[in-house]
Amino acid sequence: MAPLQVIGAGFSRTGTDSLRVALNRLGYRTHHMKELHMKECDPTASNRFREAYLHPEEPVDWDSLYEGYDAACDVPTVCFLPRLLEKYPDAKVILTDRDPDSWYNSVKRTIYNFHQNVPESAPAYVKDAQNMAKIFLDGDFGTEKFLEDPDAMKAKLVKNSEWVKANVPADRLLVIKVGEGNYQDLCSFLGKDILDEPYPNGNNADDVINFIEDAYAGKASQ
Repeated sequence: MAPLQVIGAGFSRTGTDSLRVALNRLGYRTHHMKELHMKECDPTASNRFREAYLHPEEPVDWDSLYEGYDAACDVPTVCFLPRLLEKYPDAKVILTDRDPDSWYNSVKRTIYNFHQNVPESAPAYVKDAQNMAKIFLDGDFGTEKFLEDPDAMKAKLVKNSEWVKANVPADRLLVIKVGEGNYQDLCSFLGKDILDEPYPNGNNADDVINFIEDAYAGKASQ
């Protein structure tokens, strides 16, 4: 199904799961960090993404990594934006964004917390996904620095948003702030018929906690 037609350029916890659901409702199949925690995942994918990050000088078969998907957002996609935009120059880009303080607190409560408490009983593919996710935030995710220097982490969020806006042509970019997503803007941007239904608004902190607990138990599924 690759090449990618839509690339999500926002960090985790900026509305990426709502975007995933919305894109899937429009007929796309969207790659998201959740996919790597599900029983149906390619068990080699997380390690392949991690190797691509650790060895940027090596060529990557992106079509193979995203096989079966025509849209992608969240980690690991956001860790490879310059390379993916070069690989897929015609892809539409959607930047999900959020207030830095709100974003940091959400990540701290959810994703970061779970990275510190991966049970030994978790499936190997889930452990690989969690290990791969540590490449997020330039490798500072899951380290002491995340807690010790909140301002530096928030600055990475702002820097990413500024980079996207400076490097993606305006006619290929849609910016969605948390809580402001709607199908009218999204469908118009993608050239799709406008869906007459509310834009997805899920995956709050409690939803994330429940999903990760299911993943650690090997129960997360499509």
